[in-house]
Amino acid sequence: MSTFLELGVSKPYISALKELGIKFPTDIQEKTIPVLLNSKTDFIGLAQTGTGKTVAFGIPALNSIDATKPVIQALILAPTRELAQQIKKQLFKFTKHIESKIFVEGVYGGEKIEKQIYALKRTTHVVVATPGRLIDLIERGEINLKHISTLILDEADEMLSMGFKQDLNRILKYTKGEKNTWLFSATMPEEIKKIIKTYMASNAVKVEVNKNDLVNANITHQFIKTEVKDKVNLLIKLLETRDSDRGIIFCRTKAGTQNLTKTLKEEGFSVEALEGDMQQRERDKVMRAFKKGTLQVLISTDVSARGIDVNNLGFIIHHQLPEKLEYYTHRSGRTARAGKRGYSIALIIPSELQRIHEIQKELNIKFIEITS
Repeated sequence: MSTFLELGVSKPYISALKELGIKFPTDIQEKTIPVLLNSKTDFIGLAQTGTGKTVAFGIPALNSIDATKPVIQALILAPTRELAQQIKKQLFKFTKHIESKIFVEGVYGGEKIEKQIYALKRTTHVVVATPGRLIDLIERGEINLKHISTLILDEADEMLSMGFKQDLNRILKYTKGEKNTWLFSATMPEEIKKIIKTYMASNAVKVEVNKNDLVNANITHQFIKTEVKDKVNLLIKLLETRDSDRGIIFCRTKAGTQNLTKTLKEEGFSVEALEGDMQQRERDKVMRAFKKGTLQVLISTDVSARGIDVNNLGFIIHHQLPEKLEYYTHRSGRTARAGKRGYSIALIIPSELQRIHEIQKELNIKFIEITS
């Protein structure tokens, strides 16, 4: 196992990482940091959420900033406001001990655009943005991206599946010029391959965290055979046995999410829904309670769970199996973060057994059948 010093990270950054409890590099950090610190290259990183990507791209991005130039030199795109806020916070913490002052701003929806325009008038070196809000600022002529030397797409597959394809293409066209593009994604759908082909150099360095780690090795995958009418009682049993753990229950639809939340609340469980029609204020309130631990279980659709990053989640329950394989990867990756163990439990009806075999084969994981 390497140390951050051996990877070429300078001492002030190492001190900041230590204070954050990050002492040894993860697999993606070990493979990424030396490349990005030492060469000007386009880069593709295939890695799950929760593998330590923010450190992997954040330290090299900060390291490349010339703090004496009061212009935006790095742009980081993320799919959700939560993730953008989190990256901004992390970058700020990484710079705690460095001599020069690097300024990071966040631009995302759910906050007054005027406030962000005002903030951008100050010296800004790094911008962390969601695609929609960034396009707004570009159209208003309020952000200058002419001097960017690094463009980072984090969770690129999530951005596409959330419908940001056009926005991404516009941003990539707009930031053409002498820059390096670093793309991170948990999966490689066709659309991502197209972006790589169109906007990135053909000799881009590609790093893949061990395929078997793509779905975290610390997750125990289980399934329970049941019937649709018995799912609620089964969930009640499962939650009762895990009353000291926090977790997320995934439903396929918004209506399913709402109904299940109502039922489980009536049964006295500490649950809240996360769904598409929520006001940002409501969503923030639910997420704060969940992060603090005053709320035990979130019930969410795949889209609403984007960008959630909560440590110490004990379990994920699939009320229904997801439609897309990559959603299984994303869902499961919410548990067992930062070296902890976690459980991913699928409630399936007998006709879905074939799907379990497909997921096992495709993702190279092993399911254990449990009986309720």
